[in-house]
Amino acid sequence: MHSELLITKDGSHTLFVPEIDECYHSSHGAIQESRHIFIDAGLKQCLKDEINVLEVGFGTGLNAFLALVEAERSGKKIHYIALEKYPVEAEKATLLNYPELIDSEKQTVFNALHASEWNKPVEITPYFTLHKIETDFTQFVHNQHYDVVFFDAFSPEKQPEMWSEDQFEKLYESCNYGAVLTTYCAKGIVRRAMQEAGFKVERMPGPPGKREILRASQTL
Repeated sequence: MHSELLITKDGSHTLFVPEIDECYHSSHGAIQESRHIFIDAGLKQCLKDEINVLEVGFGTGLNAFLALVEAERSGKKIHYIALEKYPVEAEKATLLNYPELIDSEKQTVFNALHASEWNKPVEITPYFTLHKIETDFTQFVHNQHYDVVFFDAFSPEKQPEMWSEDQFEKLYESCNYGAVLTTYCAKGIVRRAMQEAGFKVERMPGPPGKREILRASQTL
């Protein structure tokens, strides 16, 4: 999909997709949104020393980059699987200013996230292995179990098939006991789909510009 580079209110980039009239991140701040929802409310809740992370929607690589930085900080090993149907062009990815704002010494590492080969595991650092899979999430067959899920698809209005009860059931069955799923979307229809799939779901305060987010956990 064609996309345009935009600056959000915290100074970090996002991409706007005219075809569906939607941005990859909140206009109030891409980095602060991703850190709040996926790192603080999600990844940091997992106490394991080795963590299997699934991201639904690799996009700009921001969530993966923040997870990599957290892995380095904590000394935990992360095996990161990212499902993406529409990969961002490598040339556009090099324009994103996330390393400049998060850790300027990791520009090469950020570039490696986008340059790494698709459909095979690639060790980016000793603490972070990335496995990008170019696929349609709704057709993907999960063959491993996850500890953390970053559910970062485009909105239910744009991609309703991604947010169905059937898809959340597949995720529930592919999660380890105690696994955490976080998403920016707090709509009632999404919360109910998660609950029907078996997840225990809680509303949590959102980042600037968003009142609430959802966090779900695998409890059986």
